[in-house]
Amino acid sequence: MDSEAYDLGEDRTLLLVDDDDAFLKRLGKAMEKRGFIVELAESVAVGKAIALSRPPAYAVVDLRLEDGNGLDVVETLRDRRPDCRVVVLTGYGAIATAVAAVKIGAIDYLSKPADATDVTNALLARKSELPPPPENPMSADRVRWEHIQRVYELCDRNVSETARRLSMHRRTLQRILAKRSPK
Repeated sequence: MDSEAYDLGEDRTLLLVDDDDAFLKRLGKAMEKRGFIVELAESVAVGKAIALSRPPAYAVVDLRLEDGNGLDVVETLRDRRPDCRVVVLTGYGAIATAVAAVKIGAIDYLSKPADATDVTNALLARKSELPPPPENPMSADRVRWEHIQRVYELCDRNVSETARRLSMHRRTLQRILAKRSPK
């Protein structure tokens, strides 16, 4: 697709923050083809430095980075440029943190692996528009697992407290937490 297909506005600057180098470069190239002026950052430190010196109109930030939490970059962007449209990328099991990102100002979050079309649609969606329903919605088992993960994170990863709040036996919870996420 060419950049004519998207209405990016006057300021087309985009900050991409992710510690997966191959993914970062691939997404950067795809976003440039869509008309964005892309700047790449592989760490919280570099992302925050760019946000402070050259706050972009758009940003895509991974939550879990080698040197810290992507939420720090989101907060810096919000402080420096409140109108910046931020989309947060999250791996499995980090939905609770993604919700926290939306609460501090991100406009949306996407599960990895997200492609350039998903990212562009999320960045350019307006509040009045409802996103299309997902092609592959989460299964009931996955929704349950995500809810348990969210409560676990909210309880500061305390198994006993999480089990109490979920009215679940501690050992049952430990078994669930030890398993991989369902599809």
